[in-house]
Amino acid sequence: MSHIQNPQQQINIQLGEHEAEGIYSNLAIITHSGAEFVIDFTRIVPGVPRAKVYSRILMTPQHVKSFAKALQENIEKFELQFGEIKIQQETKPKNFGFVPDSNQTASK
Repeated sequence: MSHIQNPQQQINIQLGEHEAEGIYSNLAIITHSGAEFVIDFTRIVPGVPRAKVYSRILMTPQHVKSFAKALQENIEKFELQFGEIKIQQETKPKNFGFVPDSNQTASK
C-alpha cells in the first residue's frame, strides 16, 4: 500500500491598505440561527446613547468553533507572556441595546 502525502497548501492572504488600519471595537453582539453565527462589532462611546456596527461577520458554526479555539489558544499565550487579563465587572441594564415595547412595560 502506497502512502500519499499531501503537501500543505499555503494561502497568500492579501491585506489592503484600508483593512491594515483596523477598526476599534469594544463590544461584540453575537446572534445565531441553526445555520450561522452573526457577530456585529460595535463601539460604545461614553455619553452616546447608541452604538454603530462597524463590521458584521457571518460564520458557520464549525468555523466559529474553530475561531473560538484559536482565540482561546492565543489568549493563553498572551497571558503567559504578559500576565492574566483582568475583566472589569460592568453593570449594564437588562435591556441593553433594546428599547422595551411600551405595551409590555405598561402592563408590569
